[in-house]
Amino acid sequence: MSRLLFLLAIVAVVYLLFRAYRRNVPRQDKSAAAEDMVRCAHCGVHLPRGESVRADGQDFCSVEHRDAHRK
Repeated sequence: MSRLLFLLAIVAVVYLLFRAYRRNVPRQDKSAAAEDMVRCAHCGVHLPRGESVRADGQDFCSVEHRDAHRK
């Protein structure tokens, strides 16, 4: 019986430590990580503005599409 109580006490301590750890972990704000999406002027694919190639006031998904659109 004492072994069962000892095991139960260990499980309770581990559970309480886990809850305390989860409470102290900083949460990331997902809205802050969001980025505007733009559409490639050549093929129409949508991609984040940070990954796009900008030329002549338009956004492109790659340098190749930028050059193909200029021709």
